Amino acid sequence: MIRIRIPKERIGALIGKEGSVKSKIERLTGANLKVDSKTGEIEISFPKGTEDPLMPMKVERIVRAIGRGFSPDKALDLLADDYVLEIIDLRAIFGDNKNAIRRIKGRIIGEGGKARLYIERRTGAKISVYGHTVSIIGKYYNVIPAKEAIMALIEGKSHAAAYRRMEREIAQLKEAQFAEKRLLGE
Repeated sequence: MIRIRIPKERIGALIGKEGSVKSKIERLTGANLKVDSKTGEIEISFPKGTEDPLMPMKVERIVRAIGRGFSPDKALDLLADDYVLEIIDLRAIFGDNKNAIRRIKGRIIGEGGKARLYIERRTGAKISVYGHTVSIIGKYYNVIPAKEAIMALIEGKSHAAAYRRMEREIAQLKEAQFAEKRLLGE
């Protein structure tokens, strides 16, 4: 059994209209979700003999992603074995400095959402800026360059410098993937 807590205002997104999202997660994963809407605590349990040993971890990541602002549809991408969830806690970097956190969130989102959208389009990863966190969902090779760009913005680099850093990472990862395919004879 796994217990996690998500923000109370995200409970509705986890449950869905008439329980549709919760039911869908349970149907696709075989999990049983008990939701305490007063505390935001979610209890995830599985029947004995669950076939996929990674399923408990996947369901936990799905629930955590919904709690961090992702739509249930985007969070369900985490059912794929090659998808990961990366969460950057801005409080770990800026402490309780609400002004710094608000400023950085604004830089990551960009004017009219342009910065976030550009990073998402270039990397194929999905980004959620919610509360004091920035979360990324995608294939491992997509999340790395997206995180590089976000970390550059957090470090105070210009958007252009952050995008260059992201592009370098994309090129290096493509090169590594190409070398891996050659090595495997694909």
